[in-house]
Amino acid sequence: QLQLVESGGGLVQPGGSLRLSCAASGFTLAYSAIGWFRQAPGKEREGISCISSSGTSTDYADSVKGRFTISRDNAKDTVYLQMNSLKPEDTAVYYCAAAVTRVCSYYSAYNHWGQGTQVTVSS
Repeated sequence: QLQLVESGGGLVQPGGSLRLSCAASGFTLAYSAIGWFRQAPGKEREGISCISSSGTSTDYADSVKGRFTISRDNAKDTVYLQMNSLKPEDTAVYYCAAAVTRVCSYYSAYNHWGQGTQVTVSS
C-alpha cells in the first residue's frame, strides 16, 4: 500500500520551532518532487514549500520564506520541514504530497497525499 505519513506536529508557543517529517512506505520518494501544504480552519489548502527530487531546487511561499526550511533524505525516503519562528497564523493541518514530476509543479501534479499532522501555535 502506497502511503505518506506526516509526523512531528504538536502544540508550540509563538517563536518556537517544530520539525515535520514526511515518510513514504510502499514506494520511493526519490523520483518525486515533494510539497508541503497546510490548511487552516475555514481556509483553502495552500502550498507552502516544495523540493525537487534531487533536493537541489526548493521553493517557499512568501508567508514562510526565511522561517521554514525544506530538506530531504532520499536514502530514508523522508522529507523534512523545519519550522522556526512560528506564529499563531501558522496554525493548521500540515500535509505532504508527492508529485508525478521531479520538479516542483502545480497542485494537480501531486497525486499521493498524507493524512496530515496538526500544528498549533499558541501561548
